[in-house]
Amino acid sequence: MSSQIIPVEIFDYIVFGGNGDLAERKLLPALYHRDLDGQIPAGARIIGASRTALSDEDYRAFAQKALDSFVPAGDLTPTSVERFLARLHYRQVDARGDGGWAELKSLLDEAGDDRIRAFYMAVSPALFSDIASRINTLGLANERTRLVVEKPVGRDLESAKRLNALIGEHFREDQVFRIDHYLGKETVQNLMALRFANMLYEPLWNSAFVDHVQITVAESVGLEGRAGYYNTAGAMRDMVQNHILQLVCLVALEPPSAMDADALRDEKLKILRSLKRIDDSNVEHVTVRGQYRAGASNGGAVKGYLEDLGEPSSDIETFVAIKAEINNWRWAGVPFYIRTGKRLSERMSEIVVTFRPIPHSIFEGSAGHVQQNQLVMRLQPDEGVKQWLMIKDPGPGGMRLRHVPLDMTFAESFHVRNPDAYERLLMDVIRGNQTLFMRRDEVEAAWEWVDPILKAWEGRSMKPQGYTSGTWGPSSSIALIERDGRTWHEPD
Repeated sequence: MSSQIIPVEIFDYIVFGGNGDLAERKLLPALYHRDLDGQIPAGARIIGASRTALSDEDYRAFAQKALDSFVPAGDLTPTSVERFLARLHYRQVDARGDGGWAELKSLLDEAGDDRIRAFYMAVSPALFSDIASRINTLGLANERTRLVVEKPVGRDLESAKRLNALIGEHFREDQVFRIDHYLGKETVQNLMALRFANMLYEPLWNSAFVDHVQITVAESVGLEGRAGYYNTAGAMRDMVQNHILQLVCLVALEPPSAMDADALRDEKLKILRSLKRIDDSNVEHVTVRGQYRAGASNGGAVKGYLEDLGEPSSDIETFVAIKAEINNWRWAGVPFYIRTGKRLSERMSEIVVTFRPIPHSIFEGSAGHVQQNQLVMRLQPDEGVKQWLMIKDPGPGGMRLRHVPLDMTFAESFHVRNPDAYERLLMDVIRGNQTLFMRRDEVEAAWEWVDPILKAWEGRSMKPQGYTSGTWGPSSSIALIERDGRTWHEPD
């Protein structure tokens, strides 16, 4: 069974930061897979740009190494690799100076002005406005230009508004694609299908039937060479403000009028604006900050955050847990427990919707405890959906109840390779489909909720609590949910 190939128009993809970590690990492998599946048309080009001096052949050698490292060997054939590498070009460009821009323009003009031009900002956010300005003022943009902006968009509400305004001076909102790769994951897409393509769940998707929701985004790794960025951001800015709040929105939103970009984003915006405010008055009761210490991870001893950072002290959090609430009719009284962190027990991202307990059990105690039904959506690894139900244990000897899952692991169910989220999103940019990208007002609404939490942490001097690497975070994060009579879902 193969996925349907939807063709796209001819394009130039210009990647600023084209020889960086994101391009190496994600963008080039994703574009290669789209080329492998026949989705990139003849004549389309991928152009790397950065301040490093490289020739076209140097860049193709860099891409070859990236494919060898991050694409399964079975997907690499001499013909497909040669075709992909032939698409690659490179220009040395100074983002804040004049160097290289004329050469980049000359390369783009060779193909004419009628093709789609997608400029991908795989660079520091500090360079976004400089690059956007030069693309426009130096005549690199056309009516079919798209600008792809990586997170984080700002580090607080004020800087996000300023950055959005600077980009808006040069590009229309319908040309700007603020990318969040979590929205491209297969399970996130299937959340929409489960809710709105089936009659089973939507009538139960409210406070009358849902007990609570948990969202966990856990990483087993530490800084991985991102110390400079991470120690100015922390888990709240790096994960909660974008990835996790987007997942909250998709779980909680009302049915949009159509599967249309603005209809969907209008509903997400309503959720962001309905989040109960967390500030100095309640921050200690509903949030937890943590920072990993030395411990064991992935079968070996690992250093603590400060040792990884190479600094004697830091108040940056590597773990956050929050009890969030949504003040609207559908979700009033239903807590959304969210947590994310580095150096946790395992790499895992999932959404768990726990339904309310049955009002009365007719079964004798010997039958076993009747557990609550759960819908578990695994985003990574092994993307899939499990619906946990109570059934009778087969065999004679009376009624014995068991809690078992109806399991739909996508790779096993459909017998296809599970594409990386970037593959879908990179092609959606070319199609001009903004459904899975954040709108300006969404970004700013998310910061409006996050900013008071950050300020309250600082005002109350809430320093991160230490937790041992290889665990599930500070003990206070367990207390956060257990004082409500609930527990964090244990990965199975």
